[in-house]
Amino acid sequence: MTTATPSVTGAPPRWHRLDRRTLLVHCGWMAAPLGSLTLTALATGGRIGTGAWITLASIAAAFAVLTAIGSVRWARTDYRVTGDSFEVRSGVLTRRTRSVPLHRIRTVDLTASPLHRLLGVTVLRAGTAGSSDGGGELSLEALTTADAEQLRTVLLARADARVTDEDPVVSRVNWRWLRYAPLTFWVIGGVFAAAGGAYRVLDGAGIELWKLGVVRDAFDEFGASALWVTIPLALLAVIALGTVGALALYVEGWWTFRLEWTDAHTLRVRRGLLTTRSVTIERARLCGVVLREPLLLRAGGGATVRAVAGGLGNREENRKRSVILPPAPRTEAVRTASGTLRTGFPDAGLRGHPRAALRRRRTRGLLLGTLPGTLALAVPGVLLTPVLLHCAWVFALVSVPVVWWLARDAYRALGHGVDGRYLVTRSGTFSRDTVALRREAVAAWTFSSTPFTRRSGLVTLTAAVAAGEDGYHIRDIPADDAPALAAAAAPGILEEFLVYGPAKSRAARHRA
Repeated sequence: MTTATPSVTGAPPRWHRLDRRTLLVHCGWMAAPLGSLTLTALATGGRIGTGAWITLASIAAAFAVLTAIGSVRWARTDYRVTGDSFEVRSGVLTRRTRSVPLHRIRTVDLTASPLHRLLGVTVLRAGTAGSSDGGGELSLEALTTADAEQLRTVLLARADARVTDEDPVVSRVNWRWLRYAPLTFWVIGGVFAAAGGAYRVLDGAGIELWKLGVVRDAFDEFGASALWVTIPLALLAVIALGTVGALALYVEGWWTFRLEWTDAHTLRVRRGLLTTRSVTIERARLCGVVLREPLLLRAGGGATVRAVAGGLGNREENRKRSVILPPAPRTEAVRTASGTLRTGFPDAGLRGHPRAALRRRRTRGLLLGTLPGTLALAVPGVLLTPVLLHCAWVFALVSVPVVWWLARDAYRALGHGVDGRYLVTRSGTFSRDTVALRREAVAAWTFSSTPFTRRSGLVTLTAAVAAGEDGYHIRDIPADDAPALAAAAAPGILEEFLVYGPAKSRAARHRA
C-alpha cells in the first residue's frame, strides 16, 4: 500500500481498499452463540434439543446473510490520502464520502483485539478537532499492521515539528507496580460483575445453575456451618479472586507499556498483551493532565495519570484512551505528568477553600449517608422487631465519625490556583483528582450555585474545554472571588460582562 501523494503532477491519489481479512473479523460475533451451544452440549451430555438445533440453523443463516453484506461493504469501502485531506468512501445504495483536512487530525489510535492479532490486522481510528462526541472520527477496519503504521505516519505528518533535546521516553512499565493493581474497589465488585455475566451466559444456554449438584452442595455446606466462620472465609475468597483478576487485567492491559514523545509534537502510548492499543496524541491538542488518586490507591501511595486531549472520541472512548499511566507510585505519576506537560506538575501551593465548604460536606454526608441508612433500619424496627432498632442506632453511631472523617478529607483536598500557563484544581475524596489545564484551552466558564451554596456564599466554577470530560470544576469557592479568578485564569472571556457590574471592582482589586 502507498498512502503518499503521487509525484506525477495532476495525477489524483488512488483509492485503497481494506484488507480482505476484514470479512473474517466480522465473523467474531459467532463465538458467543457457538460457545453457548457448546456449554449446553457439555452440560447435557451431548444431548441437544430442538431449540438448540433451531438456534444453530439461525446462526448458519445469519452467517450467510452477514457474510454477504460484509463482502459488499468491503468491496464498497475504500480510502485515500490526498495532499491535504484524508478521505473515506463507503455505502452500498447511497455512497458517502467523508473528507477531513489533515491539519484537523489530532489523534490516531491503533487497536488490535486477540482476533485482529491472530489475523495480522488492526483497527485505525483517526480523531479530529471537535470529535469528542465521536461524530468527527474516521475508522478503518481492518488494515494490516504495516499499512496502519504507515497511514498513521502520513496522517500526523502535518503537525508543526520542533526540535527538543529532552528524553523522549516519559514512562515505561515497571512490574513492581503490580502491587498497586488490587488497590481498587473493583477487587470485590469485579468478582460479582464476572459472576453475574457468567450466570447470564449459562442462563441463556438453558443451564439452571441452582439445580447443579455442585452448587446445591456448596450452599448446603455454607448454611450448615457457623456463619461467623463462613462469612469471613467467603469474603476472603472473594478478595483473593478479585486480587487475581486485578493482577491479570493489569498485566493484560499494560504489557509492553511505553509512553513517549515520538518527536517534538506527538505523544504516543503503547500497551496491551492480548488486545494491543497504540494511541497517538498531537501536542497541540494536549490541553492538560489529570492526576487521579482513588481512595484505596491513595492509601497505598499510588496514583494514575490521564491526558486531557481533544479527538479521543466520545465519553466512553475517552475514558479508555486517555489513560497514560497505570496505577503506579505517586512519585512516578507526578514525574509522568511533568514529562507530559514538559514542565513541573503544578500541584503545590494551591489556595484553600473557606470553612463553609467543610460544613457543606458534613451536612451532605449526614443527609445522604447516615440518615437514609438509619431510617432504613429504624422503620422496619418499629414495625417488625426491636433488633433492627438497635442496629439503627449502632449504624448511626458508627457512620457519623466515618462521615465526619470523609468530609474532612474531602475538604482538605480542595484547592485551586494559577501556575504559569496552567489552571490547577483539586477535589474529591473517593477519587481525588488534581487537574492541570492549559489556560488558553479554556473556552467558557459556568457559574453554578444552589439555594444552599448561595446562603453560604459559595459557587462552583466550571472551566469548559473541548477535550477530556468537557468541563472541570473548581468546587465551592467564595462567590466574590469567582469572577476575578476566571478573568485572571482565562483573560478575554469575562471582561465584557464585568465592565458594568460590581464584580469589576473586585476583579481589579484582586489583580492589583
